[in-house]
Amino acid sequence: MAIARILSTGRCIPARRVSNAELEVIMGQDFAPWLEANVGIHARHYMAEHETTSDLVTAAARQALDRAALTARDVDLLVVATDTPDQLSPATASVVQHKLGAHGCGVFDVNAACAGWVTALDVAARIIATDDDVRHVLVCGGYGMSRFIDWRDKHTATLFADGAGAVVLAAGDRPGFVTGKLVADGQYHDALGIYAGGATRPSTAASVAAEGPPRVQFVRKFPPTFNAERWPQLIRGCLAKAGIALPEVELLVFTQLNARTIEAVMDSLELPRTRTHMIMDRFGYLGSACIPVALDDALLQRELPDGAPIVLCATGGGLAMACSVWRHVRGR
Repeated sequence: MAIARILSTGRCIPARRVSNAELEVIMGQDFAPWLEANVGIHARHYMAEHETTSDLVTAAARQALDRAALTARDVDLLVVATDTPDQLSPATASVVQHKLGAHGCGVFDVNAACAGWVTALDVAARIIATDDDVRHVLVCGGYGMSRFIDWRDKHTATLFADGAGAVVLAAGDRPGFVTGKLVADGQYHDALGIYAGGATRPSTAASVAAEGPPRVQFVRKFPPTFNAERWPQLIRGCLAKAGIALPEVELLVFTQLNARTIEAVMDSLELPRTRTHMIMDRFGYLGSACIPVALDDALLQRELPDGAPIVLCATGGGLAMACSVWRHVRGR
């Protein structure tokens, strides 16, 4: 049975950088001191008017392929995790396949909101383990939430940004994917999301005139300590299944929504904060792209021992959660 390993990583951060000070002017509201102290976001990037989610994903995928010394023709499967697709249908992965020139490979999208990329990574690793024809898989996360921001709402407009991350998974016999777990608490499906534009609330001329275009919004509160309480449980459960002791873990990468929550989780796990990696200060909240971008950034900045355990832990609207345990393979 083949084992999936992370062969390379890549990312795409759009050129336009917007600081908190600039966004305060755009929105006509003061929020920077609170946001920086309580969340950790100092700036974010937005894609240009001519760009879309598939453009960002394609650029990140190309970088990952180049670093792996592969071409688009080597890709057997392409998966895109996003809840800001180019369109409701067909899959954004089909668009990316065409832009990359990865003709003939399998494609599909995953929407588990901000837990989508870790979910897609878990699925892709299991496909590699069960199908000898699948040797290289591109697992991409794309986020174009600037298209769905209500610029009057400081609770959402200050957080969300655009970007994409990607990894190339390769089949082999060296340790890579170890285990994972997917869980959810669906009672919060109506708390945070983009609720217009689908079958329940299709966009019509009348609805757009009355409510505006589809936008991301907090509809009702979910427990503020949800991640701080659930992430340690999920991580401990996955590591127990993997037979890995918590102190062995060299790198933990979390959904990059709140720096204070990540710090609290690391303290709860009794691990040094240096064993996690955060990017929200520079890039804002990248949703389904945040963990692959943070992983890429971490692996470029630090040297991990061969075989070192890595934990990826995500939460998204729904509330969907995903945890994935890997062993680092040096010489990507």
